[in-house]
Parts: sequence; C-alpha cells; structure tokens
Amino acid sequence: MNELSPGNALSIRPIAHIRTDFPEKFGVPRQSGRVPELIGRIVFEHPWRDAAALRGLDGFSHIWLIFGFSEVPEEQTQSLTVRPPRLGGNRRVGVFASRSPFRPNRLGLSSVRLCGISNGNGGPYLTVAGADLVDGPPIYDIKPYLP
Repeated sequence: MNELSPGNALSIRPIAHIRTDFPEKFGVPRQSGRVPELIGRIVFEHPWRDAAALRGLDGFSHIWLIFGFSEVPEEQTQSLTVRPPRLGGNRRVGVFASRSPFRPNRLGLSSVRLCGISNGNGGPYLTVAGADLVDGPPIYDIKPYLP
C-alpha cells in the first residue's frame, strides 16, 4: 500500500457553515447530543444552496456533520497527545483517543437531530438540535445518520 504524499492530499471546500449561540469554545458541550435543546442552523454555500441537494433528507431523524475546527491554529495540530479537560487536563492521551479539536486535519464529526428543512431568502437551510459547535465553522459534508 502506498503512503499518501503531499501531492496526493485531498482538497475539500465548505458546502455550508453552521450558526449557533456559541461565539467561543467555552461552554460548548463536549459531545453532540449532550444538550439536545441547543438549536443550530446550517446555511449552505453556492452551488449547494439548492433544494435539489436536500431532496430526501427529510426522511432522516439525524444527520452526520463533517466540519472543520475553525478556532484551532494550524501550529497547534501537530501533537500526538492531548490533555482532555474531562480528565482534569493532567493526563495525556493519544489524539485519536480523544474528541480534542487539536487534530492532524482539524476535522470533526457530530451527529445532530434534524429538526427541519426551511427555505429563506438565501435558499434552503437546515435547523438542527444538539450540536456541539461554536458559531461559524465550515461544514464539509452532511450524511444521513442510519441507526
């Protein structure tokens, strides 16, 4: 099996951004679904701002959000270990054994409840509940959640 070289790096672009009531990371739940009352809105970018892209999504109760940790500087993503606050910040664990935003590719994954698909002046948007995100991060992909 060949190793990925920098020339084979995947290039992705946001399809949307999420709007929440958290301007900074302090106070954000440590995992999606921990506070089911939290409401967020997913606002799509062009060309994904089209109802055709959402056709059939209303048949699912939950969706996966693949997003970017927008508040993490690039230089803070190189460590192999992190200190999760849940462990008091005193014990280091491997980055892949944590939900830390300090990840090699700054990608996050959250399952949220799909509350509705609405149409606004800027096109369709999703209302979701239980998100664990600050206001504004890029959403790179959305997938239906299958229990």
